[in-house]
Amino acid sequence: MKITAMYWSATGTTQKAVRAIAQELDAQYETFDFTLPAARAQGKAFGPDDVVVFGTPVYAGRVPNVLLKYLATVEGHGAKAIPVVLFGNRNFDDGLIELRDILEANGFHTIAGAAFVGEHAFSRTLAAGRPDEADMALARQFAAQVKDKLQTGSYTTPATVEGCTPIRPYYTPRDRKGTPINILKVKPKTDMEKCDGCGICADVCPMGSIDREHPEIVSGICIKCCACEKKCPKGAKYFDDAGYLYHKEELELGYARRAEPSLFV
Repeated sequence: MKITAMYWSATGTTQKAVRAIAQELDAQYETFDFTLPAARAQGKAFGPDDVVVFGTPVYAGRVPNVLLKYLATVEGHGAKAIPVVLFGNRNFDDGLIELRDILEANGFHTIAGAAFVGEHAFSRTLAAGRPDEADMALARQFAAQVKDKLQTGSYTTPATVEGCTPIRPYYTPRDRKGTPINILKVKPKTDMEKCDGCGICADVCPMGSIDREHPEIVSGICIKCCACEKKCPKGAKYFDDAGYLYHKEELELGYARRAEPSLFV
């Protein structure tokens, strides 16, 4: 069997968990990172001898909707798959079962699944530094269990994971009066006094939305992955939208407890 770690990971948290699992399954695993637009320019196909550790983050309790079109082009052809999602300490809601169902519909046989915690995209304090070493230890234990099932053929498919069918709507942030907060059109700002024009923000944007020559221009959609903000070496990227900042603060206050991974094997 050939092991592949395949993932979308704007800030590296999904990558960290997926690669830890793949490493435990086979130290010679291959990787396919489809975070940047160029990697999604064409589909990807696997076959019966493949085992794919497949990871995406959870956005608003679901698989990010901007990935759905690309995910439909990934062909399983009988490959085995392990869906893995990363959530920002709130809840993975239906993200894992949605990813499982996408993979099954694409011809994969899902044999296990997991939801790990990663530092929230909006925040530097909510689940800061996660996945941490305790999470990585669980990832390795999970992989060891999956490896045993692969070797003995004792798995069942589709994998039984937590979530609802039919899939629930995307999580909607609300203010204290219960009014929905719409941040879909919010985009990052650039402090041009700090910006030195290095272009990193444009290079890491998974939507290709930032102009490399004029980083203050975000011409395409922004999915609030915050890769540009977190990876800017000068701290020049920021958000100042009131609704966004309110939602960020409510998440940090309301979900400060340590959430734990959920493993299904």
